[in-house]
This record gives sequence, structure tokens and C-alpha cells, in this order.
Amino acid sequence: MPRATVAVLRTQPSTVVDDYHALMNLAGYRQVVDPAVDTALKVNISWHFFFPGSSTTPWQLDGVIRAMKQDGYDPARIHACHNRTVVIDAHLGERENKHLPVVEAHGLRNVHLYEGEEWVHIRDAVGDLADRFLCLNDVYPQGFLIPKRFIGENIIHLPTVKTHVFTTTTGAMKNAFGGLLNERRHWTHPVIHETLVDLLMIQQKIHRGVFAVMDGTFAGDGPGPRCMTPHVKNVILASSDQVAIDAVAAKLMGFDPLSIKYIRLAHDAGLGCGDPREIAIAGDEAAASESWNFVGPFRKMTFASRMQHKIYWGPLRRPLEWSLKTVLAPWAYLASVLYHDSFWYPLKGRAVMREVLTSDWGRLFRGWEHAASDGRGYQVEGLPAGTLRRTGLRALLTSFGILGTCLREAPEFANRRRRLAEAPARRRAGRS
Repeated sequence: MPRATVAVLRTQPSTVVDDYHALMNLAGYRQVVDPAVDTALKVNISWHFFFPGSSTTPWQLDGVIRAMKQDGYDPARIHACHNRTVVIDAHLGERENKHLPVVEAHGLRNVHLYEGEEWVHIRDAVGDLADRFLCLNDVYPQGFLIPKRFIGENIIHLPTVKTHVFTTTTGAMKNAFGGLLNERRHWTHPVIHETLVDLLMIQQKIHRGVFAVMDGTFAGDGPGPRCMTPHVKNVILASSDQVAIDAVAAKLMGFDPLSIKYIRLAHDAGLGCGDPREIAIAGDEAAASESWNFVGPFRKMTFASRMQHKIYWGPLRRPLEWSLKTVLAPWAYLASVLYHDSFWYPLKGRAVMREVLTSDWGRLFRGWEHAASDGRGYQVEGLPAGTLRRTGLRALLTSFGILGTCLREAPEFANRRRRLAEAPARRRAGRS
């Protein structure tokens, strides 16, 4: 008897709108996503620059919104949802990955969780469930905050099919990482697998419904989630079981899901099903049975990913990891931006993307501003062959601005500025 269901379909630009609608209903989303409460569409931006397979695609976001509207969901109760990190600019990302035009075209609210949103202490949100955390109580002895708006609302995660240098693969479970943890989330990297399990427990407690819709039109292999080798794979997945959809995606990429620690831990904890033998496939079983034989994130690591592994799990952990919990932490943010944004993307990104950008999906992305849906999908014939706005020199110049933002927004510096600003008031209070 199957313990979970994952819907899998093949798709193409001309039918992708219909396919997303069919996919979500095959996975039974209307039994999970309550129309009476707000629904957050948790957009995945793994890189503010466009890179195939790295972030939510515009047709993924558009397809989910159209499906919900067609099925009677009130657009006033649907909002796009973004987090930020000190190395990823979510506002740049939603423009460069063409999410913002989709949100605006549908008239949805666009929520950035770090801008004017209230955050509450985790124990106020989940109570005694916090006593069962595998690692977060050790990482954050004083607790941590989560967005108040998440409590009681649905969430639909919008990940892509790709590998990850920390977790082998990344998908629905890791998409909660940025939204639920504050900007000190890098403290959890040494225990990242256990962290994802704790976050899934939190989600199942606070959300009315949890669902995931995963795009594999592009899929990324190699040292993801940024410097990958992109492939055109033409599949989409959906499920209400976050563990199961990540397991099926991992199997498609050619990995044994239960050998991936976060999937195994979540499976053993009863938070979902990570065993493909116990997962029913709805839709295209032949597509779900493919194996793409990805090499994975560890065989051709970038300089940055090798150094990250040495810092979090290797010989540099003892001398350097402590600095990531102090005011010195911005050195790591700057190193990441300099490598990924100022070096790799301007010098290597265009060549790596070239082949997949000639595909129908690449043409649809480049011409997205001129694409019009006929209700079933998008015709790429006759679409203007647009170009990426930021590659090469333009990406390099943009990266310099991101470096400045990185320093300005670093939480260690922001906290220091806040303490300095509050110091006169504390001194006055002490004298009174």
C-alpha cells in the first residue's frame, strides 16, 4: 500500500499551463490547500542572476497561479513570498528571473518577509514541539524567530530539480530554509540535514496545508544550487508529501533517495515517505522511472564549494567556523559574492548556459515579456529571440553593487549599528 503520491508529467511550452493544472489536481492539492485561508507561494531564488535550473521559472509560478484561479481560489488570498540572504538580492532576483511580471500580471500581493513583517519566537509558534528538534535548540540556545504570517496559512513551495553542494539534492524540504530561519541560518550548515527535518516539523505544525510544485523543465547537475551544468528535462512534479517529492526528484537525478541523509531522517521520523517503493506515481509513470545519471555535486566542485566543505565539515572548521558567529562573519559573505557574482557568472556563466538557452524553454524565458498564453501554454514560434540582460560585463558591474548591499545588510553589522543607536537611551535609563 503506497504511503504517498507524487504526480509527474512531461511538459512542453505549448501545453505547460494545462499541464501544471493537471499536475496539481493529480497530486490532490485541493484536499490540502484550504481556500478559506491565505496561501503563500514560496518562490525559490537560489541566485539573483538567471541560471537555468537554479530558481523558480516564470511558467512554474504562472502555471500554479492560473491553476488556482481556474479552480476557484480567490486571488486576494494568494501571495508570492520571498526571503533574502546576505548574498542573494531577492528584489534583483525576482526581476532577473521574471517572477515580478507574473505576480503583477495576476494582481497578487508580493510579500518580502524581511520588510515590515512581524516575526515571532519559535516556542510561541510551536510550543512543546520545539523539545523534539534534532538540532535547532543546540544551534540557537535562545531560540529563533519565524514569520508570524506563516501561522495558519497554506504554503506551496516552488523549487526546481537540482543538486546541492551541502545536501546532495535540494527541493521542497530545503525551500523552507530561507523562509523559516533568520539571516543567521548559516549557523546551521554543519547540521544542515537535521535542520531540514526540524523545519519540516515546524511547517507541519504551523501551516494549514503544505504542498510543493517542482519544475524540472530545466534541471541542474554539479555543484548547485548556482554553478551547475543545466539540462533540459521537460518534467514537472507535485505532491503534498515534501519528503516523497524530494525522493522522486532524487531518483530521477540518479541518486538513491534513502542514501541522502535529510530524506532518510525525515522518512524515519514519519514526516513523509522517502522510499520510492512506497510512493505511488500519478500521471506519467514512464517519465518518473527515468534515471538521468547526474554526476552529483561532489565530483566537479568549484573552488567555492570545496572551501565551504572544508569550513563546515573539514580541516578549516575549527580555525574558521567560530568567526561565522561573530562580527567577522561578513568575510564569508564577501567571498561568496566575489566568487559567484564577480568571477564565475561573468566569466563562465554564459558559456555554460548557451546550449540550453537555444531550447524551446530557453527561447520562452528570453522572450517571456512578449509571450502570451492561449490558455494551454505558450507558443515559442515567432517569439523575439531576446537576450539575457545581465551576463558578462553587466553582471560583473552589478556584482559590485551587490557587494555593497552585502556589507550594508550583514546582520552582524546591522545589530552593531542598532546597539550603538540604542546605547544613549540605555545610559539615560541607567542614570534615572
